[in-house]
Amino acid sequence: MSSLRLYRIVKTFLHFGLDELIPQKLLPWYAKLARLSLFWLRNKHRNKAASLRVRLAIEELGPVFIKFGQMLSTRRDLLPPDFANELALLQDKVPAFNGQIAKDLIVEAIGEETFKQNFYDFDLVPLASASIAQVHTATLIQNIDTQQCEQTIVIKVLRPDISQTILADLKVMSRVASLVARWLPDGKRLRPNEVVAEYKKTILDELDLNREAANAIQLKRNFEQGEASDSVLYVPEIHSEFCYKNVLVMERIYGIGVGEIETLQDLGVNMKLLAERGVEVFFTQVFRDSFFHADMHPGNVFVNATDPQDPTWIAIDCGIVGTLNREDKRYLAENFVAFFNRDYLKVAQLHVDSGWVPPETSVDEFEFAIRTVCEPIFNKPLSEISFGQVLVNLFNTARRFNMEVQPQLVLLQKTLLYIEGLGRQLYPQLDLWKTAKPFLENWVKEQMGVKAVFRKVKENLPFWNEKLPEIPDLFYDYLKASKENHHLQAKLLKDMIKQQQRQNKKLVFSVLAGGFIIGSAILLNQHQQTVAAITSGISMIFILLALGKD
Repeated sequence: MSSLRLYRIVKTFLHFGLDELIPQKLLPWYAKLARLSLFWLRNKHRNKAASLRVRLAIEELGPVFIKFGQMLSTRRDLLPPDFANELALLQDKVPAFNGQIAKDLIVEAIGEETFKQNFYDFDLVPLASASIAQVHTATLIQNIDTQQCEQTIVIKVLRPDISQTILADLKVMSRVASLVARWLPDGKRLRPNEVVAEYKKTILDELDLNREAANAIQLKRNFEQGEASDSVLYVPEIHSEFCYKNVLVMERIYGIGVGEIETLQDLGVNMKLLAERGVEVFFTQVFRDSFFHADMHPGNVFVNATDPQDPTWIAIDCGIVGTLNREDKRYLAENFVAFFNRDYLKVAQLHVDSGWVPPETSVDEFEFAIRTVCEPIFNKPLSEISFGQVLVNLFNTARRFNMEVQPQLVLLQKTLLYIEGLGRQLYPQLDLWKTAKPFLENWVKEQMGVKAVFRKVKENLPFWNEKLPEIPDLFYDYLKASKENHHLQAKLLKDMIKQQQRQNKKLVFSVLAGGFIIGSAILLNQHQQTVAAITSGISMIFILLALGKD
């Protein structure tokens, strides 16, 4: 299956002439030979623009490639405008499948009677169609406090047979990753197999809409803690009683797509505040909650512009979320702050301490390499610095220091690229560094300062209060156990000494017996039989004593 899928991928690339986008001088000889061997596969879309051909090829190849195109569409600082505009159409304009088929799948999951009792006005025309699923609008009837209420909702349903396509693509990716790990000089350091395994887990998680529902409920709860920053992100309500593996029912939201820049500008939206709040939302999710929406492309993010001067964000599609453990989170925050302060020595030391580079790495040499890359960049105004470009440069520099790709940070890196791309799209002058620095400095101070110590003590007080009455008993038990262990150890030591003494006595008797036996043999050879007999008898007595001695 994976071989057929690989052939289809190559066939699609060649039918859309994507090989023509790579300069011939960059192709190795074996790639040119392979292209000649596939002479029957020719470009069938020569009259179309290159950007359109790329988008059409990605759409034809399916969800794995579409998601990659979605990520690229947010990096307008890296792509020509025509390519960025075409890839942006992948957000929610993927060709839909038949609406009646979608309804049949939904009714089958929810149950025909339940569907008839709770839903009506189901629209067969999809509201949006994405790479893995599409959504339809309907009206939900609910009984709240014995009163019947109606709510406009959307129902998300997975594409039929989508899992087969994804699994085939993943097999191809795994094969390619194995080749990269084996043949490329940087293959092992890049850990392609681990990265593909992480991506496989992520995309397969998207095939379970129950998981997406749980993620959305958790994200919504995180932004209902009563803090001022919680008001800048809204997550729609999930009707979990109607959610299944392939169906998700949630509140319908009304917002402006974040990619509709002209509409936002016409409404007079404060674009600077909106962009800065996007960065704030990202860092709040990562460093406060350790739970972040990891698929924030324009198709999943909307703007509530009811008050243009106080715009807020709306997030949907929580199929992909990321988490960080305490150590990774702390090292990451300290790295960011050190970069902001241009403290390259600390950056190098943190990389070694965290295990991201081998422990034998020379910190001084690593610091010099980082400084060489970053100093020319920081000579520009911060608002002109692309954080993504900094990461790329650092990644290239770290090759000779054997820095390994961290699979647990792949989602975070991707999401950061999304956020920077969205922010710069909304407000080109966005200073990501300036916006993030105060947040991160405060977070590090809260986690490592005096307040953090008192907060941890306060958090542990209930546990200590519960265990405090048990401390005298525990201390007594410890002393009693220590005394018993002391007696036991003394007895064991005494027994070992006695055993050693017995062994020594046996050794002495054995040596004496051996001497008499040898003497007996000599006397026998000299025909002194009488003495030899006596000697042999004494020898046997010594042997018996040695073997039978306690």
